[in-house]
Amino acid sequence: MNFQTGNDDAPALRIIPRDQHAISRKNISKAALRVLYRLNEAGFDAYLVGGAVRDLLLGGHPKDFDVATNATPDEVKKLFRNCRLIGRRFRLAHVVFGPEIIEVATFRGTGEEDGEGDRHIVDGRIVRDNVWGTIEEDAVRRDFRVNALYYDISDFSVRDYVGGMQDVEDRVLRLIGDPVTRYREDPVRMLRAARLAAKLEFRIDAPAAAPFETLGPLLTEAAPARLFDESLKLFLSGHGLKSFRMLEQCGLLKFLFPSTARALERGDQALRSLVEQGLANTDARVIEGKSVTPAFLFAVLLWGEVRDHAHGWIAQGMDMSEAWARAAAHVVGEQCQRVAIPRRFTFTMEEIWSLQPRFEQIQRKRVFRLLAQPRFRAAFDFLLLRADESPAIRELGQWWAHAQQLPQDVLAAALPASGGGGAPDVSAAAAAGRPPRKRRRRRKPSGKSGSA
Repeated sequence: MNFQTGNDDAPALRIIPRDQHAISRKNISKAALRVLYRLNEAGFDAYLVGGAVRDLLLGGHPKDFDVATNATPDEVKKLFRNCRLIGRRFRLAHVVFGPEIIEVATFRGTGEEDGEGDRHIVDGRIVRDNVWGTIEEDAVRRDFRVNALYYDISDFSVRDYVGGMQDVEDRVLRLIGDPVTRYREDPVRMLRAARLAAKLEFRIDAPAAAPFETLGPLLTEAAPARLFDESLKLFLSGHGLKSFRMLEQCGLLKFLFPSTARALERGDQALRSLVEQGLANTDARVIEGKSVTPAFLFAVLLWGEVRDHAHGWIAQGMDMSEAWARAAAHVVGEQCQRVAIPRRFTFTMEEIWSLQPRFEQIQRKRVFRLLAQPRFRAAFDFLLLRADESPAIRELGQWWAHAQQLPQDVLAAALPASGGGGAPDVSAAAAAGRPPRKRRRRRKPSGKSGSA
């Protein structure tokens, strides 16, 4: 395997002393510091590594802290009673401190498949890799140069073997080694490139971006469960809209969400508005510390195909409920072949979609039945996102927003007891739900003339 950096034939160490970088221990998790110090005191090398070092150098606040060491997983386990070993593809030690987990990885080696250790490669993809090595080998085994920086707890310096510090300063993502080889080893690295570029507002180096179109189809061979996890990182980490746009820009969206890409390629600007506003709203909730659910997000991303299939089958004479159920099952079934969305989320997605036509049925019993539906709030929020589909949908959203503010008896009095089978005129229904406008009293004539 070729692990050259593209600039040098061998790693060249650059040590950045404490007074020349911005990393401070006060910004590092106390749990991570405990792991680093314990390993160091036991005679092992111990470094903070990867995204945490990168983000700290950029002035960010990492959520996860990973440690690299020359201690083997079994040796790490002997040092920490609160440690468990996980993984078959990559053997790792997890040191648990309450809700926080510090991931400890042994330095990876560059030994070949038939050498010492446990490595297995199929068609260029690494399916198992437990070959230990040195820190120099570990550095060139990492994906991007900005992720191959090591914070040394022994002297508080940053060690750079591959030019990652320069990339942080230049705000660029460069792969370590030959891009085609590295993407074939792990196609998900292409998604990681898009996600990191969006999150960090970095540009992707041209050689790293060039293979996306030809190697993008390899994503269809990645484990759907792994792509679900990667989708959550892309869209539920506070930079979902930027990640979505980056996926489109890189030509990768069609390999992850094919139905979304197809629907958007038809030029439906209302659908694009719905998707982008839904992602922007999700980003805002994440930043504000509010809860978010993958179900709503995936409902937004897949809406275009579900709506078009349902309307097509209804036009052919299919019962409305059956058409929406069939459309949902068809689109979800196709998507789950790429991204394994758990059933607890797909069930909620199908409910959100199936409730959309019920918002048009503004009769007394139907309105109150819908208001009492457990998924009403999510479905209503979804309805508001659809405002650009048509003036009628926008007015419908306004009507339901107003209806929720009315006392039940006032709302009931304003609604027709039954309808003629189809949805009533939206504008008329909206007017019926509004509180009556106060009439101005006319003054009685005083009988006095205007002159004295």
